[in-house]
Amino acid sequence: MIRASDLGSYLYCRRAWWYRRQGVESENQAELASGTEIHARHGRSVMAAGLLQLAGYALLLAAIALLVYQLTHMLLR
Repeated sequence: MIRASDLGSYLYCRRAWWYRRQGVESENQAELASGTEIHARHGRSVMAAGLLQLAGYALLLAAIALLVYQLTHMLLR
């Protein structure tokens, strides 16, 4: 079975793909671990930004609803 990640790895670097298929470990394990941590941190930042944006939209919707309520309440008096 050929996986999409195998195709991407092969197209990026055929030799690295071959080494991985042979079970040869990469020599730059510290750099790989650092890159993985950077990507994880970035993913958490993106998720936090999305949640903050969602909270902002919820607060905006609540403010608009409160404004509509106040205006209709004033007009019905």
